[in-house]
Amino acid sequence: MTDQNPPRRPGPWDLPPAAPQAEPVHQARLAPPEDKGQSLGWAIASTLLMAGFLWWITGSVVVAGAVLFGLFVHEYGHVLAMNRLGMGPARIYIIPFLGGLAKGQRNPRTEWHGVLVSLAGPAFGLLAMIPFIAVGLVLGSVEWLMGAFFIAMINLVNLLPAPPLDGSKALGPVLTRVHPRLEQVALLAVGGLAVWWGMTTGRYILALFLGIAVIGHLKRGVVRGNLGLLSWPQAGHSLGLYLLTALVCAAAAIGALMPATGGEVGPALQMGLRFIGVGGQ
Repeated sequence: MTDQNPPRRPGPWDLPPAAPQAEPVHQARLAPPEDKGQSLGWAIASTLLMAGFLWWITGSVVVAGAVLFGLFVHEYGHVLAMNRLGMGPARIYIIPFLGGLAKGQRNPRTEWHGVLVSLAGPAFGLLAMIPFIAVGLVLGSVEWLMGAFFIAMINLVNLLPAPPLDGSKALGPVLTRVHPRLEQVALLAVGGLAVWWGMTTGRYILALFLGIAVIGHLKRGVVRGNLGLLSWPQAGHSLGLYLLTALVCAAAAIGALMPATGGEVGPALQMGLRFIGVGGQ
């Protein structure tokens, strides 16, 4: 026995039951579509364009191949970090005449995650040097050693704290932890110096790219805020990891040239500086 009345059967004058309402369209669109990355055709075309450009500016098939291989390994380091930190599946984009880009499906959850992602590229990218150093030592070829040197330089230059390079994303949150405006002032100053260096050393495409990025950075004003600030311990760890990564990249660049200078550090350093347009001729 129950205290509830049995359900009434619908009569001939009852309205038909209402059809279930469909989910509003805007609710189904809350999740953005997954980024599928470059199409196969455009990826191949971009890689070929980048390879041809590198061969044109270096004059060496070996060095151009080293830079292109180092570019892929560098970006794959970002991809691994993004996937590990819940930002994936990340994709690699090749941008002709400029370089590469790793793009995740989601933004980092914290500034600390952003720092780790930005440093993963330069740190992991040094692994691309191994085959070129090995072949250079076996063949006694300076050209292969130069390929390894330029791989190290790709990662070292990326650590410059100038937008949009990795260094600005790794060091910027540390500067913001000190003062919100300090990042903007420091990165704009370094970005201006990088543009000047590119113009005076004949690297006009790089200078133009950095100049556009610096102007965009100036328009943005204070950059950080949506992900919160690093804690002071995290800021200290970020600065330490940044300096350690830069030191390892610089040491790897000099070490790649040492077999060509009889194992002497000083001549290898001078040779490397000449190649980047800093030392004398």
